[in-house]
Amino acid sequence: MSMRKDTLNFLLSSDYDLTTAKYMFKTGRYVYVVFMCHMTIEKMLKAIVAETTGKTAPKTHNLIYLIKLADLNIPQNIFDFIAKINNASVVTRYPEDFKNLLKNYPKTITKGYLKNTKEVIRWLRQNEKLIQ
Repeated sequence: MSMRKDTLNFLLSSDYDLTTAKYMFKTGRYVYVVFMCHMTIEKMLKAIVAETTGKTAPKTHNLIYLIKLADLNIPQNIFDFIAKINNASVVTRYPEDFKNLLKNYPKTITKGYLKNTKEVIRWLRQNEKLIQ
C-alpha cells in the first residue's frame, strides 16, 4: 500500500524544515531555529495523522493535539520535549518583546532544541504508518 500524497508532502517538508533549522543555527538565527524545529515536528506528526486517519491533518500548530489525533504512545522524555517546544512556538511566532526573546534563546539553549528535535524525528520516523 502506498502513502497518501499529503503524507509524502509533509515528510518532504519536515526534512526541508529540519535542514533549514540547521542552517539557521549555523548563521546564529536562533529564534528561527526553534521555530523551524517546531515546524519540523509539526509536519512529521501531520504525516502520521494523515496516514492514521485517512484524512489531511487539520491546520493547527498544536503538537499535543496532533499527537492525540495520531493516536501515539510517546515515551515520556520525547513527550516532555514536544510539550516544551509546543509552548515555545507561540512566543517565537508572536513575540511580545523581541529583544527578550533573543535573550531567551542563546546558542546553548537553541543547540538543545535542535538536538532534541532530531531525536523526536528519529523516533517518529519509526512509526509503522510511515514504514512502507
